Amino acid sequence: MTDYRVGIGIDAHKFIEGRPLILGGVLIKYPFGLAGHSDADVLTHAIIDALLGAAGEGDIGTLFPDSDEAYRNIDSMILLKKASEGLFARGWKISNIDSVIICQKPHISEYISEMKKRYSEILEGLSAVRIGIKGTTTENMGFTGRQEGIAAQAVAMIYKD
Repeated sequence: MTDYRVGIGIDAHKFIEGRPLILGGVLIKYPFGLAGHSDADVLTHAIIDALLGAAGEGDIGTLFPDSDEAYRNIDSMILLKKASEGLFARGWKISNIDSVIICQKPHISEYISEMKKRYSEILEGLSAVRIGIKGTTTENMGFTGRQEGIAAQAVAMIYKD
């Protein structure tokens, strides 16, 4: 019998000057980056939490604590690779991931195919058609609408035969 599980992840970071903006492992052309201990890639962090949650294995902060200097400014795709390798080693496979980036600006539509490609490469060849990435605004409401930062949410389904 196949064991299916679903997990959800969410992350949010505020904008700061003097830092590149990385979303989905892709450099986004924008005058502000996101504050955080790592590269602050909110989308990748939400995906990591969704995968870990589905497996019942805690969250990104437990696995990669911001109190550990080894993770300062680290590329979040490295964290995703480590987290997913742990799941794969325990027999889990990823069925699909769906996610949304919540921000008033920047517009992310032109970057989505590159993000999917990066995730597909990191996640043991998970087909890009099994990775959903969308962008939405909050119609100028809340911290994302005031362009103070970016949030992301992700859902992942994993399975084990």
